[in-house]
Amino acid sequence: MALPQALAKWWRDWTEGNRFEDCAEWDVERMAKDTGVSPAELRRLVNLGEDSADLLVQRMAALDLDRGEVSATAPKTLQDLQRVCSFCKDHRRCALDLARDSADPAWKNYCPNVGTLLALDAMPWAARKEW
Repeated sequence: MALPQALAKWWRDWTEGNRFEDCAEWDVERMAKDTGVSPAELRRLVNLGEDSADLLVQRMAALDLDRGEVSATAPKTLQDLQRVCSFCKDHRRCALDLARDSADPAWKNYCPNVGTLLALDAMPWAARKEW
């Protein structure tokens, strides 16, 4: 499950209908610590919604990176990729590039995750049968 969706589900389960805005600061700090983000980032992620990192899934598919395998191998790296993607200001451009031609390297000029994605892409993965 992607970080934004996991946070949203965890939040719904934890609050059982309570509103995030109504939480005490110590609750927000505890939730942020539990999820590995700052309280400010947690607030932003909650406001961005569950689908805020969906473009990352598409970009990983375009690179033939299996999200499940990356998650199992490097869960913190995947969480960071999701966090960075969620906060990216180029969602519209990314969505258009993915829709037009996902193999076009133009994304490398604006994606804040380019370094990590290219490093992951250079690794051998079982899902690609590169072992």
